[in-house]
Amino acid sequence: MANEPLIEISNLSKSFNIKQGLALEKINASILPGKIIGLVGPDGAGKTTLIRIMAGLLKPTEGTIKISGFDTIENASRIYEIISYMPQKFGLYEDLTVNQNLNLYADLQGLSASQKNERFATLLKFTNLKNFTNRLAGKLSGGMKQKLALACTLVSKPRLLILDEPSVGVDPISRRELWKMIEELVKENITVIWSTSYLDEAEKCSEVLLLSLGKLLFFGPPEKLTSTVRGRCFHIENAIDKRKVLSNALNDENIIDAVIQGSSVRLVAKQNTKPDISSYQAGENAVLKEVVPRFEDAFMDVLGGAQKGLSPMVEFINIDNKNDKPIVEVKNLVKRFGSFTAANKITFSVKPGEIFGLLGPNGAGKSTTFKMLCGLLKPTEGEAFIDELSIQKVTSQARSKIGYMAQKFSLYNNMTVLQNLNFFSSIYPAKDKREEIVKKMLDIFDLKNFSNIPTHDLPLGFKQRLALSCAIMHSPKVLFLDEPTSGVDPITRREFWKHINAMVQKGMSIIITTHFMDEAEYCDRIGLINNGNLIKIGSPDELKDLVKSKDLPSPTLEDAFIELSNSNGEKPNG
Repeated sequence: MANEPLIEISNLSKSFNIKQGLALEKINASILPGKIIGLVGPDGAGKTTLIRIMAGLLKPTEGTIKISGFDTIENASRIYEIISYMPQKFGLYEDLTVNQNLNLYADLQGLSASQKNERFATLLKFTNLKNFTNRLAGKLSGGMKQKLALACTLVSKPRLLILDEPSVGVDPISRRELWKMIEELVKENITVIWSTSYLDEAEKCSEVLLLSLGKLLFFGPPEKLTSTVRGRCFHIENAIDKRKVLSNALNDENIIDAVIQGSSVRLVAKQNTKPDISSYQAGENAVLKEVVPRFEDAFMDVLGGAQKGLSPMVEFINIDNKNDKPIVEVKNLVKRFGSFTAANKITFSVKPGEIFGLLGPNGAGKSTTFKMLCGLLKPTEGEAFIDELSIQKVTSQARSKIGYMAQKFSLYNNMTVLQNLNFFSSIYPAKDKREEIVKKMLDIFDLKNFSNIPTHDLPLGFKQRLALSCAIMHSPKVLFLDEPTSGVDPITRREFWKHINAMVQKGMSIIITTHFMDEAEYCDRIGLINNGNLIKIGSPDELKDLVKSKDLPSPTLEDAFIELSNSNGEKPNG
């Protein structure tokens, strides 16, 4: 029956350790078929625990989950016939081809040869992978890997599809393609549980489960939660210094949340209050405008808002830039791997105290460019200078002015937090201040309670804090951040940007890649790369203006990213 729930969650609790309390506490929800259900919450909220109980991989401590009337534990074999589960980490075999992975999953599901042929043809067309059947899974882009993982979960057509962070590390173009694919599945009355840290995705769901510390804080249509902050969302426009305004706003007890959006600062105020921007040092030309609320605004409100106070980086970082010359100069950088050109005549410069975003689809050439600028990859042609030092000719001197946080967690997993900090502090110039610097890093990033824990046991957000602390402990003039917050929740992302903004205010330059378009709004300028070519350079607002049209009168930065990436664009002039 269409009106009957497909999923019934009743008084569900889960405890892994009595001393640590409940990972899930008395969760109740009833979910109808043919819906997309968003699962959101900060790191450690219990999202993956709920998903694993739903998939029959964990036993609840108390309560039950029933899917189509079957208990996930008592009727596990029946549950496996109904559901498909795509875990957070890429779970396919990277040394097998696309076709071999599909065959493996089909054999596990017991499909006959004729069933396989029919199902594969449908799935390869659906995922647009039919031209890549003989490519190794490990050689696919991030977006294509996720499409293959989705295809494998759909080999046996499920009634319930469970997706744990399917769009982590996936560019905005591939995210939209994934979303369209999911919408097509829902038309076939498949129910989808979609766990995500992208709150614009949650906004598109039929209903949202919002968890925090194991408790269900909200269950219902996203627009219902969004309506709770109507009349409390504002933009400060024409501010003299948007970063200073942001810092001042976050010190205002009447402000729940504050983020940078292009040239504006977005605020969420407490109920029955209106921001007093005269106290934010915004300047006499600054204006306050009410704006339409987003689901993310309400999410932050429910969870108590952004962290208050100034970043301790204000005291730690102090970069001495003696002139206004570019701190980074990139001149016609080319990188070829055989006949393939990964980066083609990349040219741009970055000023002291500027955030420069290097954005593009998966496989566009961003990480290749990053590695060349950090001296980790030798260019085929061209030059790059850090503080007027050639990265090719005086590599060690240039590298001493650089901090680099890699896309994948690159510290030593078998070493403790303290051991990692001690090791990285030993390879930087200020060796005589090692103990003092390590102590400051533990304090600034709230790592003291984790100092003797091996890094592989850290939650994702704390791993990222440790990686950032190791990258900046020598106060570099330029910090390279390659997708620094991939997979972390909006609260943790705000904490990161609080530190980043403080470092920029103290003179550090930042070059960043990210797939979060709300993060890209913090950039002063963005260089958009596609197919190895730098196709546009401009501020977030300038890029949005380029794609304005009658059909798209108020484009988002994601709209601009997709429109400009899909067009050839003109040569940059910035």
